[in-house]
Amino acid sequence: MKEVSTGRIKLSVEEARSLSHRALRRLGYDDVEAGIVTDHVVDAALCGYEYSGLAKILNVAEDARFKRPRQPPAIRNETPVSALIDGGNNVGMVALHFATDVAIRKAQQCGIAIVGVGNSWMSGRHAYYAERIARADLIGIQMESTRGNSVAPPGGLRGSLGTNPICFGIPTARGPMVFDMGTAAIMSTDVALRARMGQSLPEGVAIDPMGQPTCDAQQAKAGALLTFGGYKGFGLSLVVQMFGALAGCSFAAERPHGAVFIAFKPDLLAPGGEFEEQADALIRHVKATPRQPGVDDIRIPSEHAFVNRERLSRDGLELDKAVADALSSL
Repeated sequence: MKEVSTGRIKLSVEEARSLSHRALRRLGYDDVEAGIVTDHVVDAALCGYEYSGLAKILNVAEDARFKRPRQPPAIRNETPVSALIDGGNNVGMVALHFATDVAIRKAQQCGIAIVGVGNSWMSGRHAYYAERIARADLIGIQMESTRGNSVAPPGGLRGSLGTNPICFGIPTARGPMVFDMGTAAIMSTDVALRARMGQSLPEGVAIDPMGQPTCDAQQAKAGALLTFGGYKGFGLSLVVQMFGALAGCSFAAERPHGAVFIAFKPDLLAPGGEFEEQADALIRHVKATPRQPGVDDIRIPSEHAFVNRERLSRDGLELDKAVADALSSL
């Protein structure tokens, strides 16, 4: 670990894993849980998402739900192709990891699976789960309703929706393609990191408690975020919030988080690896599009993250020193 610029330090991947794991153990997570969360946040950092990286552990420690009793995730209702999971008030990075395992197992056995998980919070980076499903040679669709007071609908003065991400994992002949997006104009974890570091927000992504546009991250935390793309993003966010009800989320009680996984074998429709080859052919076709001046490459979803992962696994990670100091102080 060494300082590389004012307020920034560099860690090897092993140093980042050790720091994360030790902090999580001191927070009370057992060795297996700490390993799951460590793998999640370090992978997010390697993929270039610092706000979903090691700083996420600080968000966990500061969340009121962290202080409440928790139980191991458990299946409550089950059929051969479905499962409803009680997350046990676990952080989502643990509960959704369990749900991903269940979805993969059932889809490999039966061809298709739908899995819901409720009673969890702070799910982390959804691309992490979708990539695991795609690497199991399955198509994955995953969405989650989140805290329903953080995103305002168009014309609203306050939040009534969550950031409500939706994610797809696609196996192709060249490996997984993952598309992960939040339906908010900016993710709440990004806002939390900017507030922690005293950084401003882009224009047009948030309103303050009076409903006025703001670029102040602290004011945005007290006010609300906006949906991306106006009514299109709002409509998608509303649908994702409704899907959360399938997983046991409640809008009246304090259980706003509900994640749904759909996983299935491509050969249910396209036999013998045909889909994977066609998906790869489509990617090659799109990347061969003539480019505008100054554009070096047509970038496919997840491609940049995978390049970052390979580079940073070799070169090490940069981290805000205030975040590293806070983790060390745990």
